[in-house]
Amino acid sequence: MGKGRLEAFSDGVIAIIITIMVLELKVPTGTDLAALESEAPVLGSYLLSFVFVGIYWNNHHHMLHLVKQVNGLILWANLHLLFWLSLVPFATRWMAESDYARGPVALYGLVLLGAALSYTMLQLALIRDQGRGSPLAAAVGHDRKGKISLLAYAIGIGMAFVLPWVSLLLYIGVAIVWFLPDPRIERRFRSGS
Repeated sequence: MGKGRLEAFSDGVIAIIITIMVLELKVPTGTDLAALESEAPVLGSYLLSFVFVGIYWNNHHHMLHLVKQVNGLILWANLHLLFWLSLVPFATRWMAESDYARGPVALYGLVLLGAALSYTMLQLALIRDQGRGSPLAAAVGHDRKGKISLLAYAIGIGMAFVLPWVSLLLYIGVAIVWFLPDPRIERRFRSGS
């Protein structure tokens, strides 16, 4: 079956997730820039989450460019990813409102880990369907970047109960690593595969 509906549905869900996150932002009560100071944790959490959701949308888009069709397993794997991404607004809000307390920072990391694991599962389902010789399989290779990200999230979850700021640094580090579209896939576009 074609991949068009999967792409359209995913784009729609991700757009709704971003809309929910922005609607959670409250206008400060004051009228000067100092009024924004009290909103700094909320704005910081929103920015980080917006970047993460954007990273998933961007890489999802690139990954699906290397795919010709999808099957039922791929549809479920994609829904699994969208489930975890749909939890981002909740985890973001709780983390921001708690002023980055231990439990909410750990939950935020758990949501990020769930999204990363489900993205990996989607990638594996696509490779299984397309074959080991497919452009996607060649582009992904051993996926060291993905495995390091999973490890960073897992460490971040544990560190949240000791030093939440270390967890946030790990989460930000993963975002920085993934900020640009996956160069492995970009190279495949350029080579015409």
